[in-house]
Amino acid sequence: MTELILYHNPRCSKSRSALELLEQRGLSPSVIRYLETPPSAAELKQILAKLGISPRQLLRSGEEEYRTLNLADPTLTDGQIIDAMVAHPKLIERPILVAGDVAVIGRPPEKVLEILP
Repeated sequence: MTELILYHNPRCSKSRSALELLEQRGLSPSVIRYLETPPSAAELKQILAKLGISPRQLLRSGEEEYRTLNLADPTLTDGQIIDAMVAHPKLIERPILVAGDVAVIGRPPEKVLEILP
């Protein structure tokens, strides 16, 4: 079976709901509390490739760090945005479920069910 990895924030209701949906189906994903154990730039690039989105699309624009770091600046490179997310993992949208070569952002939480093997 494909390994499932959930990038999870237990304080987020969407993240908790996504984990509950998986557990209700008898699935036990590897849970990474990404605020405590942030992904490296290389790991984030892999996740983005599996999501099929740009780094900017993974940013939480409502966070204070988004404003203070001026991440709305359109001249920022993908590398600069990734570096900001690595340094400030709170900026990473959540939850993210990775299943093999694909991934999905669990917003709404039911989206995680779309990629289950």
